[in-house]
Amino acid sequence: ELGWTESVPYLGRPPSPLEFYREWVSPNKPCIIQNAISHWPALKKWTSAYLREVVGAKVVSVAVTPNGYADAVFQDRFVMPEERQMPFMDFLDIVEKKVTSPNVFYVQKQCSNLTEEFPELVCDVQPDIPWMSEALGKKPDAVNFWLGESAAVTSLHKDHYENLYCVISGEKHFLLHPPSDRPFIPYELYQPATYQVSEDGSFEIVDEKSADKVPWIPLDPLKPNLERYPEYAQAKPLQCTVKAGEMLYLPSLWFHHVQQSHGCIAVNYWYDMEYDLKYSYYQLLDCLTKTVKVL
Repeated sequence: ELGWTESVPYLGRPPSPLEFYREWVSPNKPCIIQNAISHWPALKKWTSAYLREVVGAKVVSVAVTPNGYADAVFQDRFVMPEERQMPFMDFLDIVEKKVTSPNVFYVQKQCSNLTEEFPELVCDVQPDIPWMSEALGKKPDAVNFWLGESAAVTSLHKDHYENLYCVISGEKHFLLHPPSDRPFIPYELYQPATYQVSEDGSFEIVDEKSADKVPWIPLDPLKPNLERYPEYAQAKPLQCTVKAGEMLYLPSLWFHHVQQSHGCIAVNYWYDMEYDLKYSYYQLLDCLTKTVKVL
């Protein structure tokens, strides 16, 4: 009703900065861009053997969970993963199933981990996306590297970033909601907690008692509990698959739930959003939704 299409459109080439800002950033609309990263060496070079050779025994941060859900609601808690420091080659052994583990491993640290933890790989991609940087008049706040198992799932959430998500190998499966679906998407406050490994290797959930409660979405959009959250039936999700060599423009404040093929590798660029009329509109919608819930 507000102009969203029933599918995410494709662009056959990277747009000009002005075109991209006018057609996609300003109206806050997602798209999949083809042939935008086809010149990256990473598309051919980033095999498992190459990553072993270049990164090798270097110790990196890996998110480990018993169920594949990091930063998600579980047992009435907002549970964050164990952040395990481990040699990258040991992580690859698990992804390649040379070593078996009952747990789920995912390189997903989002503090610009490509530049901070994997600087050896930066030369195979780009430090920024030039036409996006020109369109927004800024460089990205963070460039992140993602690699993990198919069981690793990103729960439904939103970010305050203009996001360019580039798939190097494999596929990413996105379920998207526009910000206008906010009235139909439930938020609740949860005690934050973290997975910790016990001596016997099992996980326990440990509360972060000094931390404030976290607002998060308890609903699984793939299996929504419409008896508990009947409003969600009015939401209109979009689903798309981003394949190797493709780039998804995920606009700021869009809700997204993400799955992936096993061993999928991706790099994304987070550009800080403009806190303009779109942000004010979302804040108004959010406040009205909370007020109606109280009434």
